[in-house]
Amino acid sequence: MTNPYSPAQWLQLSMQQQGLLQPFGSLPSLLQQLSYVQIDSINVVERAHHHVLHSRLPHYATSMLDEAMGDKTVFEYWSHAAAYLPMEDYRFSLYRKQQLQQGDKHWFEPEHKVMREVKARITAEGPLKASQFKHDADAKAGTWWDWKPAKKALEQLFMQGELMVAKRDKFQKVYDLTERVLPNHIDTTVPSDSEFARHLIKRYLVAHGFGNLQQIQYLRKGIKPLLTQTLAQMCEQGDIARFTEPHSKQVYFYLPNLALPSTIPNKVWLLNPFDNLVIQRQKLKQWFGFDYQIEVYVPEPKRQYGYYSLPILWRDRFVGRVDVKADRKNQCLLLQQLHFEPDAFSAETLSRDAFVPAFIDAIDHYSQFNHCQRWQLVACNDKTIGKVLHIACK
Repeated sequence: MTNPYSPAQWLQLSMQQQGLLQPFGSLPSLLQQLSYVQIDSINVVERAHHHVLHSRLPHYATSMLDEAMGDKTVFEYWSHAAAYLPMEDYRFSLYRKQQLQQGDKHWFEPEHKVMREVKARITAEGPLKASQFKHDADAKAGTWWDWKPAKKALEQLFMQGELMVAKRDKFQKVYDLTERVLPNHIDTTVPSDSEFARHLIKRYLVAHGFGNLQQIQYLRKGIKPLLTQTLAQMCEQGDIARFTEPHSKQVYFYLPNLALPSTIPNKVWLLNPFDNLVIQRQKLKQWFGFDYQIEVYVPEPKRQYGYYSLPILWRDRFVGRVDVKADRKNQCLLLQQLHFEPDAFSAETLSRDAFVPAFIDAIDHYSQFNHCQRWQLVACNDKTIGKVLHIACK
C-alpha cells in the first residue's frame, strides 16, 4: 500500500494516459482512451469539446467530430455531464437509461403525453430539432430550466434511450429514433451492476492512471457501495493496485505495470477549463498544487483571473492561467489576463527563457485553431514575460 510515485510522477503518468505526450492517429482511438469528452456551449473561443481534442490530435479540425458522428463511431449521452462517448461503449449507457425508464428522475418530471406526441412526429417526419416544434409564445423562457414542453420531452426521450442525437446543426441537437441512428452491430445488452462498475473503474484508471473512490464516482449518484465492493474485488484479483496517500489518508487505486514516460518535452499546453485532466479541481489542487476555478459563473466584480481562463501546463507543472477571448471580427485572439503562479519560475530548470518560446508556440497554434490571424496580450502579472510577449505579438 506504499505510494509508488511522487506527485510529479503521477502528473507525468496522467499526462501520458490523457494522450498529451503522444500523437493519436484518429479521433475514435483518442476518445476510447479518454472515455469521454465533455460538451459545453460557451463560445468566447472555440467550444470546449473541440479544444480538448485539439490539445491531443495533430491537425484537428472541428469537422472531424461531425464526421465521427456521421460515421457512427461516437455518440452523445451523459457521462458526469453531456459528452461525446465512443460508440463501442454504448451498452454501458443503457444502465442509466434503464434507471430512468423505471422512474428515476433526471432534471424534471416526464410529461408522457407530450413525449408520445414528439416521438410520433419524429417517427413520421424523420430527424428534428427542438426549434422545429411550436410552443406557447407567452410561456416563460430564457434559461435552461424554463425549456418549452417539447424540448423537455425530447431530452427525456433522449435520456431514456428512445431518441439519439443524429448530428448537430449550428450546435442544436438533431434528434432521431434510436433504431435509426444506432449501428446494427452494437451490443444492446444492459450491463449488470458488476459489469457497469468494472467499466467505470477501468475507464477512469485507463484515462487517468490513478484515482480514489470519490473521483471514480464523480457526479454519479447512488453508486458508491457498488464501486466500493468492486474496487475491493479488483484489488484481490490483481486487476488494479492501491496505496494510501499519507496526508489525506485516502486510498488511491491505479493500474499496475504502467511505465513512466521517458521524457517530458519543453512544451506548453493551454488546457480547456473542462479538459479531462483538470475537471476535478480538488484532485488538481491536492496532487499537482494548482488551485483552479473557472470564473464563468463568478460575478464579474469577484473574478480574479477572468471569465474564461485556460490552465497553463508547462512540461509537468501548472504554472499559470490565461483569460482568452476570440475577437472574431478582427481575427485576433485576446490574452486578456495572463497570470503566473508565485513559484512558476522558482527552480533553475524552470527559466523564463525556456518558457517563453514554448508559450508563444502554443499561443500561435491556439490562435490558428480559433481562426485568428494574430494574438494580443492585454495584461500580464510578470513584467519580464509581459515585455517580451508585447514585442512578440506585434
